[in-house]
Amino acid sequence: MLELAERLAQTHDLPDDELLVLIRRRNPGASSFLKAEARALCDRIYGKEIYLRGLIEFTNFCKNDCYYCGIRKSNRRAERYRLTQEEVLACCDMGYPLGFRTFVLQGGEDPWFTDERLCKLVAAIKKRYPDCAVTLSVGERSRESYQRLFDAGADRYLLRHETATESHYKKLHPPELSLKNRLSCLQALRDIGYQTGCGFMVGSPFQTSEDLVRDLRFLKEFQPHMVGIGPYLSQRDTPFRAEPNGSGELTLFLLSVIRLLLPEVLLPATTALGTLLPRGREEGILCGANVVMPNLSPEDARGKYLLYDNKLSSGAEAAESVFLLRESLENIGYRAVAAKGDSLVS
Repeated sequence: MLELAERLAQTHDLPDDELLVLIRRRNPGASSFLKAEARALCDRIYGKEIYLRGLIEFTNFCKNDCYYCGIRKSNRRAERYRLTQEEVLACCDMGYPLGFRTFVLQGGEDPWFTDERLCKLVAAIKKRYPDCAVTLSVGERSRESYQRLFDAGADRYLLRHETATESHYKKLHPPELSLKNRLSCLQALRDIGYQTGCGFMVGSPFQTSEDLVRDLRFLKEFQPHMVGIGPYLSQRDTPFRAEPNGSGELTLFLLSVIRLLLPEVLLPATTALGTLLPRGREEGILCGANVVMPNLSPEDARGKYLLYDNKLSSGAEAAESVFLLRESLENIGYRAVAAKGDSLVS
């Protein structure tokens, strides 16, 4: 196991069969080695700087019915909301003096937000804060829509592929959604010129070790600018309500593996990881992550954007308490920086 780990650290790749062994037979020694190598590699490339992203959850309406998601259209218990342009700009106004230079607009696939409305919102943010990046995370749209949003000023786009195994994808999503279209959207985003992010849930229902290897191979071949992974967390109002949560230990292990596979990638320590583990965000940083995304959404909206149960949105997860986040990062030897933090992936 240590030999495989050393070869991954040296060559930044392994054949699929060896990645499978690495995952299935991982042990504390190999995990500790990969953690140290991933952190050292990230430090060599990005230094001790951790990039802040201000997360604005601007709508929890969604036309889709993904089986794992708390804002799926069939969830009648969800308290729906949409933020106005003025409310979104107010979030940015709060975040900018706190040091945020990237604003992430995340929402369900809400048909109310047409290209016209979303382009207007992006353009308004860029006009008020031209030195900031705007990241969108609003799901599958047409190539033409992605182009319009890019032309309006959007810099980055996050679209988790969720799983690179078609049979697994079908078990997580309703028939009208397809892995083929999801991957087509990702390719369109990259072709247009977005800094493009993808990712997957660790421990989602029916996931196998072979599925995880396919995810890692997809990441290696696609070469995204950003990768977001986090443990699967159940939500009480979904068909998967009784499914067990994913593993924090495996998520941390895979963060290290992804850093070594993709040395220059932007890699968040996600809210889901912080929700599952008491020091999940800090542990993620120590395993090779270099991005954190505190919540800039209005307080009354945070309790309604419930993708999964018990989602953290207060304390150091709240943007207004960024001083707590800075302190927690300083305690492990890192500093949060006021910078756009562009990806180094070409």
